[in-house]
Amino acid sequence: MPIHELILLNAQQSTPFNYFPIALQLIVAVGFVVVMMGATHLLGPKRNTGDKLINFESGIPSIGNARQPMGIKYFLVAILFVLFDVEVIFFYPYAVNFKELGWNGFVEVLLFVGFFLCGFIYIIKKGALDWED
Repeated sequence: MPIHELILLNAQQSTPFNYFPIALQLIVAVGFVVVMMGATHLLGPKRNTGDKLINFESGIPSIGNARQPMGIKYFLVAILFVLFDVEVIFFYPYAVNFKELGWNGFVEVLLFVGFFLCGFIYIIKKGALDWED
């Protein structure tokens, strides 16, 4: 059977009932949230004391100005962590499909790791992770 006939046949078989599992999952998810919110509201303690009604400010009295400068190293390490952490996530599809990808996939992953290492070496040479100032 030619491909255009298969596509046409598949398009004709699409009915609103095919979307029923998605709608059911949406209804269950929304229902779960509503039930949990209602249960915590009905079953939770209701002691409105003066201490509970004031604003919560983390319990620590503030000292000094909140606008004082902070070292950029903390932000740099956080951004680098997120960057390299997200890059590692891209290994998951390769790990799942490594047999189907064959040698071409292996070479592409080696290229990816090479770029990854080039970025890491650049960061090391720039001294982004040196904390001695």
